Amino acid sequence: MIIGAGGVATVAAHKVAQNPEVFSEVMIASRTREKCVRLVEALQRKYAGKAMPTFSTAKVDADNVDELVALLQDFKPELVMNLALPYQDLTIMEACLRAGVHYLDTANYEPRDEAHFEYSWQWAYMDRFREAGLTAILGCGFDPGVSGIYTAYAAKHHFDEIQYLDIVDCNAGNHHKAFATNFNPEINIREITQKGLYYEDGKWIETEPLEIHQPITYPNIGPRESYLLHHEELESLVKNYPSIRRARFWMTFGQQYLTYLDCIQNLGMSRIDELEYEAPLADDSGKTVKVKIVPLQFLKAVLPNPQDLGENYDGETSIGCRIRGLKDGKERSYYVYNNCSHEAAYRETGMQGVSYTTGVPAMIGAMMLLKGIWKKPGVWNVEDFDPDPFMEQLNVQGLPWHEVFDGDLEV
Repeated sequence: MIIGAGGVATVAAHKVAQNPEVFSEVMIASRTREKCVRLVEALQRKYAGKAMPTFSTAKVDADNVDELVALLQDFKPELVMNLALPYQDLTIMEACLRAGVHYLDTANYEPRDEAHFEYSWQWAYMDRFREAGLTAILGCGFDPGVSGIYTAYAAKHHFDEIQYLDIVDCNAGNHHKAFATNFNPEINIREITQKGLYYEDGKWIETEPLEIHQPITYPNIGPRESYLLHHEELESLVKNYPSIRRARFWMTFGQQYLTYLDCIQNLGMSRIDELEYEAPLADDSGKTVKVKIVPLQFLKAVLPNPQDLGENYDGETSIGCRIRGLKDGKERSYYVYNNCSHEAAYRETGMQGVSYTTGVPAMIGAMMLLKGIWKKPGVWNVEDFDPDPFMEQLNVQGLPWHEVFDGDLEV
């Protein structure tokens, strides 16, 4: 079962449809069933005449555990692919436990009323999933997701000891909009406007939002100003690879984007607390009614839908891991990355490259579980599993990776 019908879910559904030897029956469920129906109809047109899974649709409120459990018990999936909002991770995990279903997501939980995310809420489910004999795979997108798998692959094959890890994420594409976010605007803006965080010498160091930045050169793109952010996979990677002395995450932003973001913050439109607003009644009486709004949620409603950006999106993304450490007593550097074309992603799935780079790994993670390759009771991050079969599928499923040994890492 895929929960969600946005850009990432659309890409994942396309990739599921392309792998009918693994996926036999698939339900797509979301709060708006019509979106699910339109997605299934698009898949049936795209893959007409080809073998594909049997698709069905359903309406479900992913905030309602009982409603989720009822749907899971009716459909009886082996796995839930949670491609809804991070706010809903815990309700979906709870429903999976009650219904006896494996779980996978692409982003860790965060509460609605606080721009804060960490794995502790989901790691707390470890014993319950283990006792139930169920597997939960956390953060199986690109970053988090492939970034952790790249790190695990490097640790397995190229390093005896990883000491320095920098995850670098560049979107050099152009959607030709004045301002738009590449995934859910509410989640995106919350992430970027909070304080930065990185790990060094056993401590977490906090920075002001976007305070630390430097140009980094990306393959086939060139230099782009890159900003240090707090990103969730650092939390699990420094835990699983205790030899890491420093771990950081960098992301590029264009100056126009940052200018608009600054205006949004200065105007109070990035606030996530409720405000009371005097709204006129629709009956032309001149009377008003007091309603409550969350400014950032209102802003989301007026910004371009990330699902609609693909048609005119050109350029490419470049995401990878730049790693330094020791192998056979000698210092070594290693850079593993993928570049993804927005135009190619749109031709294949109707979505832009940011959705593509998240949706493809989600499908591969589901494939790993259904094949029994990644299946062990408990709650796990992707680097807790063997990276090799996943890395092999990245090349097959549209996200080929490249390696640079002992080059200039710049960071």
